[in-house]
Amino acid sequence: MPYFDSASAAPLHPVARQALQASLDEGWADPARLYREGRRARLLLDAAREAAAEAVGCRADELVFTPSGTHAVHTGVAGVLAGRRRIGGHLVVSAVEHSSVLHAAEAHEARGGTVTEVQVDRTGAVTAAGYREAVGASTALACLQSANHEVGTVQPVAEVAEVCAEAGVPLLVDAAQSLGWGPVEGAWSVLAASAHKWGGPPGVGLLAVRKGVRFSPQGPTDERESGRSPGFANLPAIVAAAASLRAVRAEADAEAARLRILVDRIRRRVVRLVPDVDVVGDPDRRLPHLVTFSCLYVDGEVLLHELDQAGFSVNSGSSCTSSTLTPSHVLRAMGVLSEGNVRVSLPPGTSAEEVNAFLEVLPGAVAGVRDRLGVTAPEPAAPEADAVEVDALGLRCPQPVIELARAIGRVPVGGTVTVLSDDEVARLDIPAWCGMRGHAYLGEAPVPGGVAYRVRRTV
Repeated sequence: MPYFDSASAAPLHPVARQALQASLDEGWADPARLYREGRRARLLLDAAREAAAEAVGCRADELVFTPSGTHAVHTGVAGVLAGRRRIGGHLVVSAVEHSSVLHAAEAHEARGGTVTEVQVDRTGAVTAAGYREAVGASTALACLQSANHEVGTVQPVAEVAEVCAEAGVPLLVDAAQSLGWGPVEGAWSVLAASAHKWGGPPGVGLLAVRKGVRFSPQGPTDERESGRSPGFANLPAIVAAAASLRAVRAEADAEAARLRILVDRIRRRVVRLVPDVDVVGDPDRRLPHLVTFSCLYVDGEVLLHELDQAGFSVNSGSSCTSSTLTPSHVLRAMGVLSEGNVRVSLPPGTSAEEVNAFLEVLPGAVAGVRDRLGVTAPEPAAPEADAVEVDALGLRCPQPVIELARAIGRVPVGGTVTVLSDDEVARLDIPAWCGMRGHAYLGEAPVPGGVAYRVRRTV
């Protein structure tokens, strides 16, 4: 079964497996102890730190290992905010950060701090100008991911780091998605990453804090990992994480070139094979292994089940896959279609035959889901009235958009359709549908029990 969800967790790299097995025999002792077994464990830990620091592009004494990438993010955000509390309590993040960063921001706000979200364009990218406008005299920290985990867009970290440096503000970079492909460019101040994203074992994170950055660890500390990650480290997993990072870096250029060709094939062919598809994210400035697209009139959860039954493991940022029935915060910030969303992230070693097989299965899977939802081509008919109201209250994604598509032919060019909906996702998907179909979105207004969305037919 082809596994196409390496952005969530990459399969364990063979080098990681070998290093893990070997270090289970050699690295079980406490590296803080002075006897023979402890010294041997310490040598393994020091070697792993040197290897990881070389890959990150920092000094070995600037890097610590944490129990996860999320732990690294939370520790990094809290530590810098506390260390710079005399500067102020203002935190700047992008609107498309990983949930670990946004959760840290929410916790900061709950403690009385302030947060500014820098918005993105339709490709999911921020601008250095957006950060220049957001940072100020009271800004203690700015955060920016190196590449987006849902759509693959690579962010202008170097340019943003320059803006932050001019303002005297440290920049924390979440490099979880990109570190396996290469070092993060620019003069960043703090960096966090997670080993399971590049084929290392789960349960190992990296946190690098540059010398000179004011940092105050929060919570109880001990003598381990510079006081920034207390407790007995999982040394075998750390050794495997560092070994696999070095291995994937050695393979990165060749594998990136190969996977980019396969992803470009998906980007080109999916719009030809499947009607009403929106490929999202930057087409050029992106990770080499990841592509995301959304399908109109499709329940995302059902589509994922269909692809799983056909033997393909993919992920989704579709609201239809969430129990909260709210769209991915990334897709919402980008203002793109969220329904029927599919994220394909190819692990190293993916073959052209596997990608071709996926492209053969996808059109039938999408068509089958649409058939079950009753999506059919509308019969040509004379317009009924200049304005039509559609009651979609109580209907969930993707039904409000399906009802809109059925109703648009009932009005003449220049006529309007008003959709009443209490589905949160309609706020995102109805404007996106208008953009895809060439109609004019006129806005929304509250009504009893929901929201009225107005659309003018223009073609």
